[in-house]
Amino acid sequence: MRLSSGYEDRKARIEMLPLIDIVFLLLVFFIYAMLSMVVHRGLRVELPAALTAQPDRRDYVSVTVTEDNVIYLDEEQVSLDELMDGVSERVRSSAEKQIPVFISGDRRADLGVAMQILDRLRRAGIREVSFETREETG
Repeated sequence: MRLSSGYEDRKARIEMLPLIDIVFLLLVFFIYAMLSMVVHRGLRVELPAALTAQPDRRDYVSVTVTEDNVIYLDEEQVSLDELMDGVSERVRSSAEKQIPVFISGDRRADLGVAMQILDRLRRAGIREVSFETREETG
């Protein structure tokens, strides 16, 4: 006697769960690849914290003040006078009309150096200047 399992009558079909897994893995791969291509400028400093900190992802000019009050434009050490020439040149060569300048100063650096930089940037006509901070936790 021959028993029918019902398997012979079934038609071929495409299973969706493995396809969803593959699409998800591709999505994760491309997101990771895109995030690894982000341009990081500046040096590693310990930023002060602020509750109202928000990320800004546009192209920018990075000015860094280290713990020893040494000034860097992107990753190049400059004096206060050379800083203004470098920032002005980068702003002029930018495709955007007004490129932001981010001042990231170590929390142990003197406030006076950052204020001198801010004052000189404003005198040079650069109005979009922000201080970089990290999000405060807790």
